[in-house]
Order: sequence, then C-alpha cells, then structure tokens
Amino acid sequence: MQVCPCHHSVWDAGCGSGQAALDLSHFFETVQATDVSAAQIDHAPSCDGVTFSVQPAEATHFADASFDAVCVAQALHWFDHEQFWPEVQRVLRPGGIFAAWGYSWPHIDPVIDEVLDESFLAVIQKYWAPENKLLWDGYRDFPFPFERLESPKFELNMKWSAQQFFSYLHSWSATRRCIETEGDAFFEACAQKVNGLWGAKLERLVCMDFVTIAGYRT
Repeated sequence: MQVCPCHHSVWDAGCGSGQAALDLSHFFETVQATDVSAAQIDHAPSCDGVTFSVQPAEATHFADASFDAVCVAQALHWFDHEQFWPEVQRVLRPGGIFAAWGYSWPHIDPVIDEVLDESFLAVIQKYWAPENKLLWDGYRDFPFPFERLESPKFELNMKWSAQQFFSYLHSWSATRRCIETEGDAFFEACAQKVNGLWGAKLERLVCMDFVTIAGYRT
C-alpha cells in the first residue's frame, strides 16, 4: 500500500469471511468490508476499525469519493463489471488506488503435480464456473478503466501436510459439484496416490499462482 497517497479509508469489496479486511486494517484507519452474502458477513470476525455490511459490490450506499483505496481479494471475476466499475469510479477519490488480487493453481513438485493434473484437475474441469477463467488468465484481457500500475511478482507459499492440502482442494466449488454429481471415488483415489508420494506427516511447500492488478483513478 506504499503507492496509496492516503491511508484514511478503504473499501474491501466482496470481502467474504473478512480475511483481507483484517489485513487492510493494519494500513488504513477505517475499513468498510462488504459482501452480498449475509452468511459470510455473519461469520466475519470483529476487528477495531473494520465495519462489515451486506451490500452488492455493484451498488453500495457509500458517499461519492469516500475511499482512498478500493480492494478486491479473490472476488473480482464474480462481479458484474459493467456496473462495478462505475461504482468504483464513484466512491474512489481522484488519485486513489484500485487493487485486486487472487490465486489459482497449486504447485508442489513435478511428480505430484502430474498426478493432480491427471487424477483431479482433469476430472473437475467441467464443473468450474466460467468466471474463473478470468482469474486463470491473470486478468490479462480484462476490461480495466484505470491507469495501470506495474505490480511486483508475489508468491503465495504454504507449508502443508497432505491432509491439509486435500482439505483445501475439497473446499473448491468445482470439487464439491463434482462429488455431488459423480461421487467422491475420484477424490479418494487421487488422495491415496498423492499420499504415497507425499510422505507420512511430512509438510511440503505448496506454491500458488498469484495474480495482481492495480491502477490509479485519474
């Protein structure tokens, strides 16, 4: 957030459970965090300086030029962009920063990655919502109404056990849709193959593809 000229207020759009909002509270005096899902907001943690509310990102009750920055974590590809961009233009102060980021595919090592590609990713591929492709493409062909900023290359790395890793894969919407339709035999078979390669109780480095897009409001 060093490129942001002021750090008074920020809007976290599509905040989900509020993880990014908590991090933003370390850099901004006030954080407005919104999500269209009341269930997500109900489970958001309490934090000084952070206000959670149920609002669609495309139409909020915020006043014009309310924010020094607008941020979106892992949600930009879900919005109606014909309505969202005008709303950002309305609430973001001139000179303010828009920034969005997200992550997609995990990488561990070539052998395990190949098993995941063949036994897991290929099976769930048809169950992904089409909006995910915008993120997978790194927002490269994404309509963006701001003066772009060059973003540094970020890495998202975790040290996970095989159990933690497959708990993460199970949380994917495409995984759940596939299991609901086809059953969980493919998932259990993949987990068994990967467990044999992973090592019992061993933590491995899991690296995620990470995407950022940012710009100034002129």
